[in-house]
Amino acid sequence: MLAGKEREASVELVAHLAALDARPALFAAAGHGSLFSYCTDVLRLSEDATCNRIQAARACRDFPMILDLLASGAMSLTSVRILRPHLTPENHEAVLARASRRSRREIEALIAELAPRPDVPSSVRKLPTATPAPTLASRQPAPPFSSPPPISSPSPPITTRRPIVETTSPERYRIQSTIGKESHDKLRRLQALLRREIPDGDPGAIVDRALTLLLEKVEKAKLRAAAKPRPRAIRPGADRQGRVPRPVKRGAWRRDGGQCAFVSGDGHRCTERAFLEFHHVLPYAQGGLATVENISLRCRGHNQYESELVFGPRGASTVREALQ
Repeated sequence: MLAGKEREASVELVAHLAALDARPALFAAAGHGSLFSYCTDVLRLSEDATCNRIQAARACRDFPMILDLLASGAMSLTSVRILRPHLTPENHEAVLARASRRSRREIEALIAELAPRPDVPSSVRKLPTATPAPTLASRQPAPPFSSPPPISSPSPPITTRRPIVETTSPERYRIQSTIGKESHDKLRRLQALLRREIPDGDPGAIVDRALTLLLEKVEKAKLRAAAKPRPRAIRPGADRQGRVPRPVKRGAWRRDGGQCAFVSGDGHRCTERAFLEFHHVLPYAQGGLATVENISLRCRGHNQYESELVFGPRGASTVREALQ
């Protein structure tokens, strides 16, 4: 309800800005040279919020159907802003339909399909380092009657940037991150060792190989997945303390696709893929067996949620015992 009211207010503001953008004399007469200054000075919006709303307003002027999508929550201001440069009178209906109720990552993939970019060239370069402060031992007295040394500005501090994973074209991605010296040395050694298989030493090809090997290792450790598992007699539900046999874990993982399988009452499935746990659909305490049919993946939040639906909130039994 509150989110709906917020969307309504945002849509009204965007429509207001669209009208002002079409009549710049209105804010010019009030002493504002641009719609941006009007938003920041009069409406007290932040610079980021101003940019989002102005771009959305201009998109709505060109394609009024966007207002309805914003009002319904099918699209956000950010998604409209990043889509606007790629909308045309010929494609806007189809593109907006595909972008409706999509995440930002999915919309970025759609944009990469509309305007694919070439692969970025592979590169490995050293980041600049700040100049260390002089120590007492390195400070030498200046010779007499010499001119003072020129004053140099200090080196700017190195800021930590977030890793980048960006869609550049259909099924092509740009990855950018910073690694330490040890990782850099390992990469150089791999480039030398794999020169026959990867003549140009492309880091992307090496990372792909490394990811494949690491994924196999992690899945083997997490699920005990063997390439040729030995047949073994399994008695469903015979495990102690509700432990789930490895073949059951593998079967549940494959069936649920490595994703939380909780589905809400209106049919929405949870999208979490991290911190997954093996959940007894019929609880172990109520006789639920550790079978593929009774074991399902849940994220940590939904595993706890369903547990509390059956057994009550955590600590409730302790509180009840203390009150008796």
